[in-house]
Amino acid sequence: MPEYLLLVDDLKHWKSDYPEYPVVAVNDYLTGDDWLKKRNLRVINLCRNLSYQSLGYYASMLAEARGHRVQPSVSTLQDLTRKALYGPVVDDLDATVNKVLAQQSGNEDAAKLSIMLHFGSCENEAFKPLARKLYEAFRAPLIQVEFKRGGRWRIHSLKLANISDLTTDQLAFFFKTLEKRSNTHWKPSANAKTARYDLAILHNPEDKLPPSDDKALQLFIRAAAKLDINAELIVPKDFGRLLEYDALFIRETTSLNHHTYRFARKAANEGLVVIDDPDSIRRCVNKIFLSELLAANKVPTPASVIVSKGGLERAEEKLGFPMVLKVPDGSFSRGMFKVKDRAEMQSGAATLFKHSELILAQAYTYTEFDWRIGVLNGEALYACRYYMSRGHWQIINHGGGKIKQGKWDTLPMDEVPKQVLDIAMKAAGLIGNGLYGVDLKQTDKGVVVIEVNDNPSIETTVEDKVIGKELYHKVMAEFLRRLDLKQNPGTRKSGS
Repeated sequence: MPEYLLLVDDLKHWKSDYPEYPVVAVNDYLTGDDWLKKRNLRVINLCRNLSYQSLGYYASMLAEARGHRVQPSVSTLQDLTRKALYGPVVDDLDATVNKVLAQQSGNEDAAKLSIMLHFGSCENEAFKPLARKLYEAFRAPLIQVEFKRGGRWRIHSLKLANISDLTTDQLAFFFKTLEKRSNTHWKPSANAKTARYDLAILHNPEDKLPPSDDKALQLFIRAAAKLDINAELIVPKDFGRLLEYDALFIRETTSLNHHTYRFARKAANEGLVVIDDPDSIRRCVNKIFLSELLAANKVPTPASVIVSKGGLERAEEKLGFPMVLKVPDGSFSRGMFKVKDRAEMQSGAATLFKHSELILAQAYTYTEFDWRIGVLNGEALYACRYYMSRGHWQIINHGGGKIKQGKWDTLPMDEVPKQVLDIAMKAAGLIGNGLYGVDLKQTDKGVVVIEVNDNPSIETTVEDKVIGKELYHKVMAEFLRRLDLKQNPGTRKSGS
């Protein structure tokens, strides 16, 4: 678990009746050489003066340079200096502000109102949705929010606050929230082992087709622990806690207009190691982009046509029947129609055009199974053959209200046809260096790529059938390699 540190201007500001937390004077933190050696430190900057070029400002700046997690960050300090910078964020919260304040009795005649946010929490539970959104945008220990009403309630100002500004009740709530946010004991025992890094594994218990089953998630956690990484499962509501970690591993079905992409984007922007990164998600989830990318780089794919409304005849002329119509961002065999004639084509296209202005038409290519090659940072991890669901043309059949899947088998890499492996690796390389699952069909005319998936399935007894726990170790070892490289850019440590 990480080590926490509180910074204050002067130790005398930490009163004798305050809890016995690890507190350091800001000047000692700035000038002490020992702090450079700390690699897993969480810094809470409680200096009263956080203005530009003050000691408090330099403390946040040097904390970032030293690789420490700090609140507030320099970017937050800058963002909250002028309303011109934070204004666009609060403008987007107008609806939430008015919904919350409309539910508060006693404010009917008020023209202004002020609340204090403690690490994104508030003593008044009614403000919880607003507090959470503000904390996602501006991670700071204490923020005072002032509302004003001129017909409608609006956020008038945001201001960084200090514990010296708090009432007795607010101070008690602050310490309670601080203890909860730290998620650890402030004084670990002398022999307690501290992990070098913290990894968040995003999953969703409500996901009907999760990329990893519960047992696989636990195997990732155990593999991480052996590499000195503390891995924890998080869920979508934990977005506000994301920056408590050094890395993010997404084990939930991804989409662009979705919290998974927001998690990836936030993690990447804040310098976390993230798999899969937002660029990979963006490139993989849209089948039209992917089709064009593969074609432009001479990776073989089924004959494809991009179709707009009114362009179905072109697809019919170029592809003939049967063909497959796909919505650009479908997943797990959803958002697709196999059509055998013009009537079915028009019906299927009408359904898909409700969701997208463009759809992808591809020549139907029958095979008994699809290859799936799992790739991480240019290395093939596993090779599976997923067979079509019985009596259906896809691996997964969503018809009849029940999800039915075909059989599968997993092969050692030396039993995978060279052409399948070579084409899979080329396709994955066009996306990036993340974790991908390349789906291919092997036909009499050669091998074609159907799609490249970010966030591919890794489940127990399936993808891990051949190499077992080594699969989970390889993924976690890649996180360790990237984390070490981030801490020491001049090294090329393998992490294995």
